[in-house]
Amino acid sequence: MSFADKIFRENVTDILTNGFSDEKLDVRPRWEDGTPAHTVKKFCIVNRYDLTKEFPVMTLRRTAFKSAIDELLWIWQKKSNNVRDLKTHIWDSWADETGSIGKAYGYQLGVKHRYREGEFDQVDRVIFDLKNNPQSRRIMTNIYVHADLNEMHLYPCAYSMTFNVSGDTLNCILNQRSQDMLTANNWNVVQYAVLQHMMARVAGLKVGELVHVIADAHIYDRHVPIVKEMLEKEDYPAPKFVMNPDKKDFYEFTADDFKLEDYRYNTLDKKIEVAI
Repeated sequence: MSFADKIFRENVTDILTNGFSDEKLDVRPRWEDGTPAHTVKKFCIVNRYDLTKEFPVMTLRRTAFKSAIDELLWIWQKKSNNVRDLKTHIWDSWADETGSIGKAYGYQLGVKHRYREGEFDQVDRVIFDLKNNPQSRRIMTNIYVHADLNEMHLYPCAYSMTFNVSGDTLNCILNQRSQDMLTANNWNVVQYAVLQHMMARVAGLKVGELVHVIADAHIYDRHVPIVKEMLEKEDYPAPKFVMNPDKKDFYEFTADDFKLEDYRYNTLDKKIEVAI
């Protein structure tokens, strides 16, 4: 069993058994047919993944590894807010006629700010500090910018990343305000594990622990049967994560520089509808 499978099993079982249901409340999300999308949820789940032991990808169902990385690079490397820069269509529901999702996600990471050391955007500031001031306790990003929320087509879900170096080891905390556990939980874990590997490589560090803090961890009503079906599936060992050893510049990485060797997973023949 992969550790990511173990964590997912524990999380969703706890939510289904002990979670709070909002089925009698007025909720914002809707299904494509206009029906309210209700959830059962738990408040503040904290998961810890030791990246020195294995790569945290689940096998209970396939996580689209290359697509997840493509979105990560779209946000962190391209610093884009236009879906036309993506190879998938996962953001299309929030894009306008130009392809823009407003002042959200990559847009915020690309805004330059003035510091004592010079002018940086948030990504370049992280890289600068990891290389030049690794013992700093101030290495973090935040894309939940209140002044721009009214110009975002979707408020950021995964909104903050904290980088902390102990000796030669890079540890990270991913903060997330909201998590659709079936659709996006392992997708986000995979993305930020890859990001941590990238940042460690760029700064000449080793990867350590990735901590994922989820404020509102929920399962949508139409996802409950799928989740229960997944819990009956067989687990497989975690695959081996491989990153191109020749790449050391953050902006030179492409999705093809990462691969999973011996990735075995269960097939899922159910369509996973996304609440909007």
